[in-house]
Amino acid sequence: MTIDNIVRLREIEEILHFTTNTGILGILDTRLLKARNRLNVDARLEYIFTPNARVRNRDAAWLDHVNLSVSKINTSFATYSGNWHRDTNIWWCVLSFSPEILIHDGVVFTTTNNIYTSVKRGQGSDGFEAMFAQKIVQYNGKSIERDPNCPANHTTCEQAEILYPGELSTEFLRKIYVPNDDICDQIAGQLTAVNHRAIEIEIRESLFKELY
Repeated sequence: MTIDNIVRLREIEEILHFTTNTGILGILDTRLLKARNRLNVDARLEYIFTPNARVRNRDAAWLDHVNLSVSKINTSFATYSGNWHRDTNIWWCVLSFSPEILIHDGVVFTTTNNIYTSVKRGQGSDGFEAMFAQKIVQYNGKSIERDPNCPANHTTCEQAEILYPGELSTEFLRKIYVPNDDICDQIAGQLTAVNHRAIEIEIRESLFKELY
């Protein structure tokens, strides 16, 4: 079975990534969602780069990959990021990319959080299907059984990651989710300011309960 077959059978419609107001501005300006390693060396992003995590030493070998999720954001990481930036002027949005990016060269799939000791990484259809296994081991003594009520398009472990190499073009960005009208207006302004093509912006407050 191919990745395209799995996407169709599981009715996977979007690949998600959450970012801050400064993050989305840099993404729209450069037309690229860049891996962490590439943000620090991009002069255009030097003054607006705001990371989602304070320390990334536990997955240092993978900092030249963009972290994404299938159908649902990683709420554990979202809670961490939201708490870190709480009481600041940071606001959040969620980017929705086309599943066609899953077949691009070099994409790696993980069964759980990439920093966990029992994570399994893979490529191709076998690596992708492993994200939906009946049982996922995160680390010694901690495993997750797939809930019978889990939607087919959700990974077994919500912390499972897609690791996209280098940078991901906004050519594949289909929609931007926001929590309210004010942020919708601000992103619309950003799109115009950087002369980016029009992208649908949808208010979906429920996506942001872990970030605010």
